[in-house]
Amino acid sequence: MSKFIAHSLFVLWVVCSASIAALAQGTITGKITDDAQKEPLAGISIAVKGKVIGTITDTKGNFSLTTNTERPFVIQVTGVGFQSQEFTINESRTTLNILLKEQVLLGQEVVVSASRVEESVLKSPVSVEKMDLRAIQSTPSANFYDGLSNVKGVDIATQGLLFKSINMRGFGATGNPRTVQMIDGMDNSAPGLNFPVDNIAGIPEQDIESVEILPGAASALYGPNAIQGLILLNSKSPFLYQGLSANVKTGIMSASNRTTQNTGFYDASIRYAKAFNNKLAFKVNLAYLKAQDWQANNYTNLNPLNGVEGNADPNRGPGTAINYDGTNTYGDEAQANLRSVGQALITARLLPAAALGLLPDRNVSRTGYPEVNLVDYNTKSLKVNGAVHYRLTDKIELIGQVNYGFGTTVYTGNGRYSLRDFSLAQGKLELRGDNFTLRAYTTQERSGKSYTAGLASIFLNEAWKPSSTWFGQYVGAYVQARSAGQADDAAHLTARGVADQGRPIPGTDAYNTLYERVRNTPINQGGGAFQDKSNLYHVEGLYNFKNQIKFADVLIGGNLRQYELGSEGTLFADNVEGRTGRIGITEFGGFAQVSKSLFSEHLKLTGSMRYDKNQNFAGQFTPRVSAVATFGEHNFRVSYQTGFRIPTTQNQYIDLLVPNARLIGGLPEFYTRYNLQNSYTRPDVTAVGAAIQATAASQATIAQADALITQQVTAQVTAGVQAAVAAGQIPASAAATVIQQQVQAALPAALSANRTTVVQGLAVNANIGNLKPYQRKEFKPERVANYEIGYRGVFNKRLFVDAYYYYSVYTNFIGSVILLQPTRSIAPGLLPEASGVFSGDTRRVFSLPANSSENITASGWAIGLNYSLPKGYGLTGNIANNTLNNFTPSPELQTAAFNTPKYRWNVGFNKRPVGGSNIGFAVAFKHQDSFTWEGFAQPSETGIPLYTNTIVPAISNLDAQVNYKVQRIKSIVKLGATNLFGKPYFQAYGNPYVGSTYYLSLTFDELLN
Repeated sequence: MSKFIAHSLFVLWVVCSASIAALAQGTITGKITDDAQKEPLAGISIAVKGKVIGTITDTKGNFSLTTNTERPFVIQVTGVGFQSQEFTINESRTTLNILLKEQVLLGQEVVVSASRVEESVLKSPVSVEKMDLRAIQSTPSANFYDGLSNVKGVDIATQGLLFKSINMRGFGATGNPRTVQMIDGMDNSAPGLNFPVDNIAGIPEQDIESVEILPGAASALYGPNAIQGLILLNSKSPFLYQGLSANVKTGIMSASNRTTQNTGFYDASIRYAKAFNNKLAFKVNLAYLKAQDWQANNYTNLNPLNGVEGNADPNRGPGTAINYDGTNTYGDEAQANLRSVGQALITARLLPAAALGLLPDRNVSRTGYPEVNLVDYNTKSLKVNGAVHYRLTDKIELIGQVNYGFGTTVYTGNGRYSLRDFSLAQGKLELRGDNFTLRAYTTQERSGKSYTAGLASIFLNEAWKPSSTWFGQYVGAYVQARSAGQADDAAHLTARGVADQGRPIPGTDAYNTLYERVRNTPINQGGGAFQDKSNLYHVEGLYNFKNQIKFADVLIGGNLRQYELGSEGTLFADNVEGRTGRIGITEFGGFAQVSKSLFSEHLKLTGSMRYDKNQNFAGQFTPRVSAVATFGEHNFRVSYQTGFRIPTTQNQYIDLLVPNARLIGGLPEFYTRYNLQNSYTRPDVTAVGAAIQATAASQATIAQADALITQQVTAQVTAGVQAAVAAGQIPASAAATVIQQQVQAALPAALSANRTTVVQGLAVNANIGNLKPYQRKEFKPERVANYEIGYRGVFNKRLFVDAYYYYSVYTNFIGSVILLQPTRSIAPGLLPEASGVFSGDTRRVFSLPANSSENITASGWAIGLNYSLPKGYGLTGNIANNTLNNFTPSPELQTAAFNTPKYRWNVGFNKRPVGGSNIGFAVAFKHQDSFTWEGFAQPSETGIPLYTNTIVPAISNLDAQVNYKVQRIKSIVKLGATNLFGKPYFQAYGNPYVGSTYYLSLTFDELLN
């Protein structure tokens, strides 16, 4: 694949180079000055319109641009915070003296994401948000990525200091596969983890130029998975941003729930870029961060019995439920039914039969370990990237780029994962012209020493004492305590103390030695480590027919993608059925877009169509049509967009054991491999289980059980008496009386010992026929149809208004079905094998992706207001609504996992250091409603309703910063704080509590104006 990419680029380079005609060169010189301060401006861009050629001003405001473009031509002059200007260059014009004015007009930003061509944000056919360099520099957040939370309609789920997932328009997730994040055109998704890795391996802050966000379906232009949003991060060109710049930032992270409330953090980055003769340029970036991460210590019991949670106590003291499964406590997912364990001990003659009457029909869980003892909170991040740009001609530029990220952090998937020494490397070769782009890149993911905390804790418990031994000791000690007269609660505490004898205590040498062993042992060898070494190879092309077709704007593009999955059997099914450690997946796609302006450009119509094919799924067509009506500064738009997502590589091939289940792919091979035709859905088992309990509680069943036990006792006594009569020990005339006396004497004990078991057996046999084996359906890509209307406009050149309403219809929505497969009967010889689904120790649990048979609709709206005041002051405000309109549960999707606050709003007040002032500031207040999070925090006990207590409380935050420009040393000093209210909060259930950050930064830029 890599050879193919390199060959493709070489061929295109040869073709383009061979077609270049020799043109006469010319030079334009000049000087650019600040209109207000009359001071020379450094770093201002001077570019030939429609070409890739350009330069910047030096520290004295001077520039010199040599080009072989035929005159007349137009140059564009742009700079951050200044109004753009254009000048026509003819034979007589070679020197320019330009005055640039401060940018005060709103809505003048140029975006490329909405149509894959440059256009005014006002006239974009769909919703688009842009965070430009000026907004990045003034954000009160601790970094630009956190600053995205101030953007209209954006929800962020913080999983760790370095891991934050961006969600839009509902169905939020940690590691969201429904959004696509691209860095300089490269998909930032890790091929094994299968979702954007956010900014752990992204662009260093010194190199970020802008972020564009497309909420809603973007598959028509960008292909699979951009079903709910697209994030484009663009770095600085070494031609336009030259010289040395650096940033050092330090401060305090504070949260009252952490082991150490206040800890320091250190963040530094440096960038250097240089251009030679306006033909060759390069840049290098280095960034490093070190901190103690936020901690996840929510110990709420996920197994509330009849709504009662008990104490949130991972140490399992008095008042804690015996089936306790703490949200951020792991290892306590291992559970067993006391009566089932007791029956097994009785069968093995390790307990007397009478003991069964002392055992309640309840689950008990093993003692787990809190997350703080299991994951590595010593967060660190190293980012290194570099690029070389070479202008082959005025129209063609060749770019070679490498991005590398290495770090340690924590993220949330189906559990909490400790990423240790995780790395992601991307390499790109790109040929870019004024009307085409050819790009090839690769993504190489390496999991390092990463592990899943849940599995590591499970195997830690098993390593020091197998569950079969632990549960047996617990039941034996409980029976003994009850027989000695202890009350139920006291007997459970006694039993846990006996079973936990010898348990390694965090911080001791015994614990450290054992845990180090299990977290470094691969999952398929009895540990928690996964060994992901997956790669992605991608080549794509884009061609604009602007030079050939004049009556309309026509754009075409296509791509080819190859995945190489490899995990040594710890994550994927890459070592089964003849595979030798690698799984290949091929995808390809192409699109065409046509735009036409009508009625003197008052109306612009755009239509596009895309087709994509993955080797494991049917091809997908995704059309998009839009219309934008323009009346002066007011623009009205309407669009119909479609999108889809191909099931992720994990959706297709995962084969991973986690504490509550085995996660498997949705492809047919897994249905066969694990014999899933002999399995039942969790809702089906829950419903039948409830019917069994109702039957068992009925007086008719109890009477039937008593009759059967009486019959059995009578038969046993009769046989004994008849044998005694035959031996001459009892007179035949007295036999009936003796039988009656012995039955009356034996019956109370027999009823006490056997009634519960017989009642349960009768109830199971009466209802088990209602269990229906799971019938697999075809696994398909998920699709959405999105209808949207919107408005953008500028009032009085100072108020910018942006509003939209959307309505989305999802089909084949991908959820996950929980299947319970019996391994044996709960009462061999008495009950059928299917009865094993009702007990945790006689079944296997599988979780596999599947499509909902029901359509799902969601809708929402948002309004954003930006008001520009004199002297650099500004007011901002936005509000967004997202609503799940209807949801019908299906076996494949019991809950929608909408995971989004209904309302979210932000207000801000800021000032930029302009007009001779060196002081700036920004204040931002954010609020979101509370909502239920439906994610990995599921009960480990089958009969417990899902997500009864997984609430994300409402969040209100205040962030602020003040900055001062020190012109004589080309630097800006910023002092800021986030979450000034100080109350720790979490944005996704089971994720860490985020506290306050107080920071001080110094940014140097030798071209700072």
